[in-house]
Amino acid sequence: MAKLRLLFVKENQASYISHLDLMRTFQRVFPRGGLELKHSQGFHPHPLISIVLPLPVGQSSDCELLDFEVEQDLGGTGVAEMLNTGLPAGLRVRECYRAERPARDLAFLRARMEFDYDNGVPMDATRKLALLFCQEEVLVEKRTKHKDLAQINVVPLIRSVEWAAEPNLVTADVVVAAQNPGLNPALLANAVAAYLPELTPDFARVRRLELYDAEMRVFR
Repeated sequence: MAKLRLLFVKENQASYISHLDLMRTFQRVFPRGGLELKHSQGFHPHPLISIVLPLPVGQSSDCELLDFEVEQDLGGTGVAEMLNTGLPAGLRVRECYRAERPARDLAFLRARMEFDYDNGVPMDATRKLALLFCQEEVLVEKRTKHKDLAQINVVPLIRSVEWAAEPNLVTADVVVAAQNPGLNPALLANAVAAYLPELTPDFARVRRLELYDAEMRVFR
């Protein structure tokens, strides 16, 4: 038996696959690749498979992680190639290896945010955005685990953010807390709409780029 971890990409049309449907997709693909998933014990056995940090629907990522256990004694060699032949467009396994670091070591995620402006970037946008998130408190509404809405201060959850302007586009390279508590980078767009309505983008995109531990070392 072996506990393995996948590093995979989720993009384009696959970014709209829900978390549960994504889990079902992998559960179907593993047997096609010749992998025997280990199951839990009890009256309702289920495959031992989990996504380390589920991605919100509509966002893309270069660094999703999925943990699973198989009955075979494997080291991960060749698994990515086997799985990629059966995955739908927009999903691609980059690497498979033994899962040695616990998920609790994951502390930060880096993402690229894009704010689209159909009529061009508003004047002085990057300076105003930088000043907004330099404040001590920027409150936004976030849905809790109990489905209630609560206001949170996003500033302490932002490790760094750099803004840049391109034609019809403002980008942000942002590093935020990943868990306990974590911050969905898309909430920065909500904050902009609340505090700087004149800078509300016509469309916002988020792509995860990398995951880190507390020392800002790449988490794998």
